[in-house]
Amino acid sequence: MNNLKVTYMGIELENPIIVGASNMVTDLDKLKKAEEQGAAAIVFKSLFEEQIQLERFQMDESLSQYNDLHAEMITTHPNIEHAGPDEHLVNIREAKENLSIPLIASLNAIENDTWIEYAKLISETGVDGIELNFYKTPLDFDKNAEEIENEQINLVKEIKKNISIPVSIKLSSDYTNILNFIKKLDSAGADSFVLFNSFFQPDINIHSEQHIKTFNLSNEGDYRKSLRFAGILFENIKADICSSHGIFTGADVIKMILAGSTCVQVVSTLYKKGLVQIGAMIKEMSEWMNGKNFSSIDEFRGRLSRKSLSSNPFVYQRAQYVDLLLNSEDIFKPPR
Repeated sequence: MNNLKVTYMGIELENPIIVGASNMVTDLDKLKKAEEQGAAAIVFKSLFEEQIQLERFQMDESLSQYNDLHAEMITTHPNIEHAGPDEHLVNIREAKENLSIPLIASLNAIENDTWIEYAKLISETGVDGIELNFYKTPLDFDKNAEEIENEQINLVKEIKKNISIPVSIKLSSDYTNILNFIKKLDSAGADSFVLFNSFFQPDINIHSEQHIKTFNLSNEGDYRKSLRFAGILFENIKADICSSHGIFTGADVIKMILAGSTCVQVVSTLYKKGLVQIGAMIKEMSEWMNGKNFSSIDEFRGRLSRKSLSSNPFVYQRAQYVDLLLNSEDIFKPPR
């Protein structure tokens, strides 16, 4: 029987498939079903500082409605469902108590003090790890790339000082030199990197001349940038690599592991195909491993990384693009 076990951030997982953060994982029934289908771990929906700021503003606004009333006249209270991180922390604890697989929290804050404060609160819920979601769109024209990176590197150092659970960093690929930045975060103590964020980009309705919100699920084949950087980073950093974005099938998982990933996170494929897709992906991986006579993940992880490709060292570089251009007639030949 295949051994699909991997160790991620020091946590032993039954297989490499982690359910990524989304609204889906706030439903306990779906969490349990994901576990039953074979999910190795779950990343709980992210705690966003902006959401808490908005809720506190709404609460202050509602409370101000009563400023002109006498104390004895107040018989009702403002109807505010949320007023801070407390409810989120309760939900994390409840999810942890109901799962037997590892649960990883996700945090997306703004201010340095808030990052540290919330990370400490989250670490007290009993979760197995925390994922720092560095999803930031710079709006300051005067702040250079080095300033942004140093702020985040120092933040990781401070959080690592204040909590004992492993820390993962989820990144976008939009940094000036993502490899250099990852290397510095690795030295700062990051336990793993999730590559990459799926951005929610603004759109415009030209008829109403208004901005519209879109929920952009990834598509099959969108994993290629994650694959490239997994292949380049393998054995060049101490931290684990978790690939994300556009991973839909067991074959996709295998590709990421061959490139050098320890594990993957999936979301879009579960929205499009249902939670049963987890079991289908595990089955596909097992069948492939049987056909290749691999008994464990470690036997083929990084087998096609940049470090392992002595016969074709340019596959992860721009030279590969030149090769494709020179041989484009072969690519577009109709099948026989």
